[in-house]
Amino acid sequence: METTPGQLLREARDRHGVSQKRLAMRASTTQSAISRIERDRVSPTVDTLRELLYLLGEDLELGAGMRNTGIDGTLNAERLRLSPSERLAYGRAFADQVIASSPLPRREAW
Repeated sequence: METTPGQLLREARDRHGVSQKRLAMRASTTQSAISRIERDRVSPTVDTLRELLYLLGEDLELGAGMRNTGIDGTLNAERLRLSPSERLAYGRAFADQVIASSPLPRREAW
């Protein structure tokens, strides 16, 4: 299960021994606004969460990474080494194989 912004803020606040009221004073907001974020009643913007964590002496770190899409990049590279006519022949053969294994009745040629 992923950590929510509210959980992240609550854990940081607890680590530093800062009350909701004290954090709200530092952020020029209300204690109830901090409470709503921590209870995940509202979802703060990234900038708001970054600022609240900064006021607690922490930095928000975001990242992005490559996702496994299930596509084999080596097969793509292999196909791209083929000439255009070889790629078309491969595509036609693959399509014929898919059509032949389909449980649906075969249609007449287009």
